[in-house]
Amino acid sequence: MPSNRVVHIKVADETAEDGAVVATLREGIERIRAELDVSPEFPPEVEAAAAAAAAAPRLPDLDRTDIPFVTIDPEGAMDLDQALHIERDGDGYVVHYAIADVAAFVSPGDPIDLESHRRGETLYGADSKVPLHPKVISEDAGSLVAGEVRPALLWTIRVDDTGEGTDVRVERARVRSTAKLSYEAAQAAVDDGTAGEVLGLLQEIGELRLARDAARGGVSLPLPEQEIDIQGGHWSLEFRSLLPVELWNSQISLLTGFGAATLMVYGRVGLLRTLPAPDPRDVQRLHRTARALGIEWPAEILYPDFIRSLDPTRPTHAAMVVASARLLRGSGYVAFDGEVPAEPLHSALASEYAHVTAPLRRLADRYTGEVCVALCAGEPVPDWVLAALPGLPKTMQQSSQRAKGYERAVLDLVEAGLLAARVGEEFDGVVVSVDEKRPDHGVVMLAELGVEARVVGEDLPLGTDVRVRLEKADVDTRKVELSLVRP
Repeated sequence: MPSNRVVHIKVADETAEDGAVVATLREGIERIRAELDVSPEFPPEVEAAAAAAAAAPRLPDLDRTDIPFVTIDPEGAMDLDQALHIERDGDGYVVHYAIADVAAFVSPGDPIDLESHRRGETLYGADSKVPLHPKVISEDAGSLVAGEVRPALLWTIRVDDTGEGTDVRVERARVRSTAKLSYEAAQAAVDDGTAGEVLGLLQEIGELRLARDAARGGVSLPLPEQEIDIQGGHWSLEFRSLLPVELWNSQISLLTGFGAATLMVYGRVGLLRTLPAPDPRDVQRLHRTARALGIEWPAEILYPDFIRSLDPTRPTHAAMVVASARLLRGSGYVAFDGEVPAEPLHSALASEYAHVTAPLRRLADRYTGEVCVALCAGEPVPDWVLAALPGLPKTMQQSSQRAKGYERAVLDLVEAGLLAARVGEEFDGVVVSVDEKRPDHGVVMLAELGVEARVVGEDLPLGTDVRVRLEKADVDTRKVELSLVRP
């Protein structure tokens, strides 16, 4: 089952054959971009406007470069939206969270703004990112790069000794990150005892917040991530679980999103991230799935607590986790001005919530940040923000669908490319889902290869180990198909 072990499938440029594989994968990515009508390149007028804005950003008067912020991101990331500092405050904490101020570079109706509305969000797939903003902003002048003074929206959040946020405000300020940490480096420092105070406090708050999430009834699926790893000419796939520091770090983002939603609900204006409550029929279907897999689910245990108890390293539990994803469908955005929406909650978080912490990569966050800055200053929300709010839910829904399609297509391409020479071979796997309408069709997880693929076979044994044969790995169609050899 999934682990943190990376299995490299070598397709380096050392031989003509390996070079051809790499070229084939990159050609496939170009086809995907053409199919979805996306490009990492920007029109000349957008690049020109971005270069001019990067050379003359609108810097705020408030100087908070005295706060020793750090950034914690994936290795190699350059679009750094968030910088963090935490300090003790009696029995509690003060969280300073600096978020890149995109509005310091982008003006309503300018070429960058118009293009960002067309794109909606950054698309990720292998090493083929399609950014929301030109790199001169997203990876340079607007990114919270260590050692550089940057304009930011500075969130100050007070947290009590139980991990509950008690006060939140946001204002424009100049900030400077003092260090760029990767998740791996941050986790290693925590594990070997060399972490400084900020990482130590991040762990404290993160664990408190995770406990509060459980008590509140939040739902987080423990799905291992399927990732493409590229080292020079080496492409590989892996399943990996999130490091603890990633979970703690995400809790700071969630804390900020909860605070932003509180401000907007109280101010009766803004944009919330929503998720409807699960359909009771889906919950009942999951109970039947648990029985089929032989997993005990007492009637008195609510589904958030049941999901939290699952261990995805166990085959039957991995299948149960995949099945549980049905409960998290239907997420969206709702804009409002004057009346709070009738259904404002994000059911998986059991609270109102707003996206505000990734404006370099997600269009909506620029607008929600502006709403919160205005509300905290006691000023009217800018007209350009109010004018855009009604159209943002549709824009973000379309961009989210495009982003998921791009990521999935690139992943399918890499799977097919790396397995193309292995048709006919047999592998061990686990059946993690079965089509309800066609019970002889399902999905198998091949943990050793980092691959999930369709499988065909009679009486597919959901949640059990199987032996499968690779029947097809077509790069052109991005299809990988398996057949069941034996349970």
